[in-house]
Amino acid sequence: MGKALRNIGVVSGVTLVSRVLGLGRDMAVTAVFGTTALASAFVTAFTLPNLFRRLLGEGALTAAFVPTLQEETRRNGDAGAFGLVGEVANWTLALTAGITTVAMLFLAGSGSWGPTLIEVGCDAATVGRWVQGAELGVWLFPYMVMVCLAAVFSAALQTRGRFIEPALSPVWLNLCMMGFLGLAVWGRGEGLGRGPAAMHWLCAGVLAGGALQLLVPAAALWRLGWRPCTGLRTSSGVKQIARLMVPTLFGSAIYLINMTVSRLLGLSLDDAAATVLNLSTRLMELPIGVFAIAISTVFFPQIAMHAAAGDMHSLAKDYRQGMRLIILVNVPAAFGLVVLAKPIIRVLFQHGQFNAEATELMIPVLRVSALALPFLAFVSLALRAFYAQKDTETPVRAALASFCVNVAASLVLMRWAGTAGLAMGATLAVLTQAWFLQVRLTGKHTGLGFAHLGPHTLKVLAAGSVMALAVAGAWSGWERIMSQEGKDAVVATVDASSGFGRILALPGWRDIAGLAMSISLGLGVFTVAAWVLRVEGRDELIALIRRKLKRGRGA
Repeated sequence: MGKALRNIGVVSGVTLVSRVLGLGRDMAVTAVFGTTALASAFVTAFTLPNLFRRLLGEGALTAAFVPTLQEETRRNGDAGAFGLVGEVANWTLALTAGITTVAMLFLAGSGSWGPTLIEVGCDAATVGRWVQGAELGVWLFPYMVMVCLAAVFSAALQTRGRFIEPALSPVWLNLCMMGFLGLAVWGRGEGLGRGPAAMHWLCAGVLAGGALQLLVPAAALWRLGWRPCTGLRTSSGVKQIARLMVPTLFGSAIYLINMTVSRLLGLSLDDAAATVLNLSTRLMELPIGVFAIAISTVFFPQIAMHAAAGDMHSLAKDYRQGMRLIILVNVPAAFGLVVLAKPIIRVLFQHGQFNAEATELMIPVLRVSALALPFLAFVSLALRAFYAQKDTETPVRAALASFCVNVAASLVLMRWAGTAGLAMGATLAVLTQAWFLQVRLTGKHTGLGFAHLGPHTLKVLAAGSVMALAVAGAWSGWERIMSQEGKDAVVATVDASSGFGRILALPGWRDIAGLAMSISLGLGVFTVAAWVLRVEGRDELIALIRRKLKRGRGA
């Protein structure tokens, strides 16, 4: 467990940096473009290559590649493993390049359909958003080739205990996007404004980031001894990956497929829907990316190794350890997002073109989306438990059920609740997928049953409820104190020329201070409640935090 915790610490630490940069990127994009039709068109267009990335790269391919590579390493050593990596990389390049070419040609020609669609009765504003999205999709689709190849190299590194380079991958994307957007609006591109020209710079940043995402893990693998090969060979390893991968295409990427459906439906609602859905998803994915994906990434090679050895007892034990940590982190995170949705949105996004009206539109969407957080985190590890056992059929069935629920619920609920209705449909879909997977896991091995996690989950829910009540009370009290009369009274007692006085003069200081106070209180209350209730996993997390603090002081 100690080595796993160290690896989780590495991945979660780097991922935290990445997610913070991702939030910074989203803050910059929304400040420049707001919730305009152009912003929603970019969000939807960027979803398309990301969908194929999850289908062919980080999802299905990784799920099939890691167990097969583990077996190849055990049988034929480094030579066999590196040969398989080269073969898979060549096939990935050929497939993604072909898909990208077809997609770019299709999207490039779709702009001419606009007048025809309007003539047959489609709403002109909706058609305009779709055409803008297609134009930006032509710019963004080449990103898929680079990031899918990067996923191959990252998966190979993970099987060798190298987690830093794969975890750094999104950092390069976020830095490049922010850098190119800065050049467009405030640098050499001054005068481009906030229109299509600036958006094209942002798309160029995506492509530059994709190039770095590919080169960094490739260089790390090169240093370990890997060398590229030529030709499209179909070795037994490649055939096995194909057999495992094809059924997992749908199952691995169902969350992003559902998200794509929501955003496409959002384009038919209004200019803001797709952007608001994207920002809510980004906030929800922060704790998932920092902890849930980190935990799943570290535990997947371990449970794949146990599955290859036929050791179901050890597989179930590692699975339960990972799931306890996932529940411990993501349940209170969901409570926090629900209670503090308004100040979080105001602090992070209510700047520039993103106004108070957009904040009010986003609050219910974020709260509904946050309810899916624990279930989505649960699914991230549950899927890996199936793939480690080379069961690709069950995840596909779960994904199909999730997709049907999402489409049906979204079409009904969007008419009643608008953008929040789309978020409700997506949340119900994730819940359906989690329930389906858990029922099937229980049937595979008693050690994988939720009965082993039930008492732990109830304790975490109890601790999270206490935390939520404390945070809600604290924020309510803070808002009363910081009402206009209260704020004026506080400001009147402070010297305006002092350091604290200058802080009080800053716009948004009330939300920032109240949010910091509420989060600190929530962490303290949850920690005490978890300790009193003897929640499993608390000691491991505390040990991880202490190790990271010591490392920080040592630096």
